[in-house]
Amino acid sequence: MSGGTRVAERPVTGAGKVAGTPVADALAVLGRHLQRVKAAPGVLIMTQTMPITMLLFFGYVFGSALAVPGQEYRAFLVPGLLAATAANGIMTGMFQSAQDCHRGVMDRFRTLPMSRSAVPFGQTAADLLTTTVGMIPLILAGLAAGWRIEGGPAAALGAFGLLLLFRFATAWVGCWLGLLIRNEEAAGQLGAATFVLPLLSSAYLPTGNLPDRLRLLTEWNPISAAAAMARDLFGNAAPAADAAWPVAHPVAGTLLWSAVLLAVAVPLSVRRYARGGE
Repeated sequence: MSGGTRVAERPVTGAGKVAGTPVADALAVLGRHLQRVKAAPGVLIMTQTMPITMLLFFGYVFGSALAVPGQEYRAFLVPGLLAATAANGIMTGMFQSAQDCHRGVMDRFRTLPMSRSAVPFGQTAADLLTTTVGMIPLILAGLAAGWRIEGGPAAALGAFGLLLLFRFATAWVGCWLGLLIRNEEAAGQLGAATFVLPLLSSAYLPTGNLPDRLRLLTEWNPISAAAAMARDLFGNAAPAADAAWPVAHPVAGTLLWSAVLLAVAVPLSVRRYARGGE
């Protein structure tokens, strides 16, 4: 350039395409997903209203028959529902990425000059934002049902932060599964099967009276750690001392499970997206 001024060169991807910065590209994909939710909010509404339905179903239909030692059942249930909502990132992440693959959107993204990590990062970040807003109706419904936050404000904020971290991790797992499946209908069917995961945890029922092997299975379920963490930090119940390590140390257990899920799912998702349908 004249005058000694040089234009900063941007990295070039395959086929000579100029790549953007990962952060800018991820923000663009995030905006696209938020517009997608605004235009077709059906999946968001379904996934966010399901916990409220479960609160009414378990809390009022079966609530009188379910006993939690030393605690009112609905106070036990609401933190578990928040943990189950965080785990629903598997279902929504899987459906969204499989839908985009099935409809050719992912193939179109791969032809654009953008970072390979931007698409899964943008999808999971958008899911995190919508979940943050989507948890509000469940919290209000829980308060109306008699649940109270009995811990301090700092502990409550910590609980919400860890729940969102867990949601971010499960959204990455769902994103990877959707990229593997690449079929919208199959992802919807498999996503419905993930409803079983909270049932095999302490989200809805305490695990103390379960047979030893089943109790061990449920207490090593990551959702159990997240549910125990929420109850502990919200001041609703202390974790059982004789429980498996993730439940007996629920804050550390939630952090560890989230870190493991992210460490596994993030590179697998990015690699799978870059490979396409190979």
